Amino acid sequence: MRPTALASLFAALALATDAGAAAGLSAQAVVDSPAFKAAVVRLDADHDRTVSDIIALTEIPAPPFKETARGQAYLAMLKAHGLTDVEMDPEGNVMGVRPGARTRGKGPYVVLAAHLDTVFPEGTDVKVRREGTKLMAPGIGDDTRSLAVLLAYVRAMDAAKITTTSDILFVGNVGEEGAGDLRGVRYLFNAGKYKSQISAFFSMDGNDPSRVVDQGVGSKRYHVVFRGPGGHSYGAFGMVNPMAAMSKAVVDLYAVKPSAAPKTTYAASVTGGGTSVNAIPGEVFMDFDMRSESAAELAKLDATLQAILSEAVETENAARSTRFGKVSFEAKVIGERPAGRTDRKAAIVTATHEAIAALGYTPAHDASSTDANVPMSLGIPAVTIGSGGKGGRAHALDEWIDVERGPSVKGMSVGLAALLTVAGLENP
Repeated sequence: MRPTALASLFAALALATDAGAAAGLSAQAVVDSPAFKAAVVRLDADHDRTVSDIIALTEIPAPPFKETARGQAYLAMLKAHGLTDVEMDPEGNVMGVRPGARTRGKGPYVVLAAHLDTVFPEGTDVKVRREGTKLMAPGIGDDTRSLAVLLAYVRAMDAAKITTTSDILFVGNVGEEGAGDLRGVRYLFNAGKYKSQISAFFSMDGNDPSRVVDQGVGSKRYHVVFRGPGGHSYGAFGMVNPMAAMSKAVVDLYAVKPSAAPKTTYAASVTGGGTSVNAIPGEVFMDFDMRSESAAELAKLDATLQAILSEAVETENAARSTRFGKVSFEAKVIGERPAGRTDRKAAIVTATHEAIAALGYTPAHDASSTDANVPMSLGIPAVTIGSGGKGGRAHALDEWIDVERGPSVKGMSVGLAALLTVAGLENP
């Protein structure tokens, strides 16, 4: 299907879901319903099991591009929870369907997803340490807790005999972090079996139950290699040096004042190269990261960086001898995430906002780079929500979450209320 036709289909599905949600119960009505209250009772009763699931999944390593072991374990968990069409797709995403009363497993689908991967490399110690109600381990809050919460929602909905109007597709996806570049969700929307049937998308990522991300920060990342003839630091002194060109590029980039609103940023983040302290390097490299809430501003910054790189090389070739060759550069894209946003008036945003408020939190709208970027860029209503409770030190070896029962169950209830509002609660 051509991109324009695909976008039109996504938009039609999105409008259908928004219309359906708007015509159904409000988030406050869902929270006040006996069915929802019964589900929360089950969340509370099952809290220890949810904590056990968090620990079990955290202790299965899931480095970037090596999520298979955790994916297989999660696949078995989804099967044990009685979902239909449970499978692992060719990209490594695992998923299962809880059929709705009217769609009966045939779509369109409301998706609730959490990512399987962590930022930590192979060999990282992922053993969970516990101090009272605090659990500590790499990746435990980003995003393993969310995987366990998805399972808790299925159990709670079943225990409360909840029927939704729409089908719900529960997904544990790969490739959210770093160089994964959202590959799991890209596959889900562009190549997977549900690619043209997803009408609304919740990404559960992080902990904060008051946060609703309705704006996706786009990014573009480059690995830039600067090359030159090299030579002896003394004997070849005066020859062009790729290090000088790279240094100028960094200095010139940091002279750029990007847009403050929409927020746009850049970073020169990783560097290396050279062979010896007494040699002019033949090759050096630098990684660059650029981000923006606006696709247009990101494109503008990208063009600026390209001009800076070209000028830095030209300046160096003009400044020193090119007798044995010139300095050049090669910029390779190593990551590109689309920017996007979901309208604040969209049902998925208003439902989430109202669910947060109904459960006693102050809603905080935010922009971030998450799996929701992909559907946002396609016009699909999408938000990112928290798994509930407190946590901190994400992407650090001492990452932690607090699993105190009361605050955790209350925090988990927010996502369930938002999900049921958008999917439609048939038997309140």
